[in-house]
Amino acid sequence: MTSDIITAKDLKKMDPVFGQHSFDDHEQIVFCNDKDTGLKAIIGIHNTVLGPALGGTRMWNYANEWEALNDVLRLSRGMTFKSAITGLNLGGGKAVIIGDAKTQKTPELMRRFGEFVHSLSGRYITAEDVGMTTEDMDTVREVTPYVTGISESKGGAGNPSPITAYGVFMGMKAAAKFKFGSDILEDKNIYVQGIGNVGEALVEHLVNEGANVTIADISQERLEEVRSKYGVTIYGGNDIYSEDMDIYAPCALGATINDDTIYKLKAKVIAGAANNQLAEEKSHGLILQERGIVYAPDFLINAGGIINVYAELENYDRQEIMRKTENIYNTTLEILDNAKVNNLTTHNAALNIARERIETRKRENLK
Repeated sequence: MTSDIITAKDLKKMDPVFGQHSFDDHEQIVFCNDKDTGLKAIIGIHNTVLGPALGGTRMWNYANEWEALNDVLRLSRGMTFKSAITGLNLGGGKAVIIGDAKTQKTPELMRRFGEFVHSLSGRYITAEDVGMTTEDMDTVREVTPYVTGISESKGGAGNPSPITAYGVFMGMKAAAKFKFGSDILEDKNIYVQGIGNVGEALVEHLVNEGANVTIADISQERLEEVRSKYGVTIYGGNDIYSEDMDIYAPCALGATINDDTIYKLKAKVIAGAANNQLAEEKSHGLILQERGIVYAPDFLINAGGIINVYAELENYDRQEIMRKTENIYNTTLEILDNAKVNNLTTHNAALNIARERIETRKRENLK
């Protein structure tokens, strides 16, 4: 016998898209479905005031479609502010494909997804994200020009992960300068959580600077591989958040700073590549501020990837990519100083700058 009682939790899930907590005046949300290839995807276009919405496509085996929707809403919103604060003439967008990238991704599925991207006529430009490769972007390019991060051999900027990692490294050094008085990371105890392409590239920078690096990941095979290459320590405990460390670098999925973890944290600095690290931006940003933990806003310091793929649209060279990415150091210091002077959370200090740029452009467009 089944029950027809609808709980409060069920009612929350029944809210329309506009009522979702992560909905923040998104301009357009596209649900993509193709029976033949098995494609189920969602494209979120948050804001196009500064330019077309550019953001990567993530393929993940979400527990349900509501989880996927929440992720694409949070991610696309973050891309808006990432582009704005980095000074790029781009809006914010993101896409998620529901499925296991290792077993369900096919060239046919990627091409069909590319056709959905193409149907948006350039309002959304896709790129590589979790579960995707440069080769996947090459496949998408077969059916639409609205894709970046394609192979260098095909005229693209290539894999954005190393540039993303370099930007995170620059932001981390700036946060260290703010907190410790020096940006030298030698002998600092740094925990990197998530050893994907970006995480590994970050580990390499940290090891080269002489930091004491500890790594954590859900894949033991990946941990062993990275340890053998860089001589780092694999985390063997059960609660990474309670460990004594100088810097915590979340480089996997978002929301690791949440109600369960935030009071356990002993790190003095948080600086990582993951998007949406704060589960609740306002409350968790404030708690970090009160506890004296320096948080380098994720949408600022992980912007190297979008700087890299933006080069394909603006036709600037590798030297300019590196210059723009290195400038993340200066911007991070400015924002941390601004937050301190104005008694703001670092997240809000960064968000205010990004929003002001968008509002300025909006006013200009109305003239």
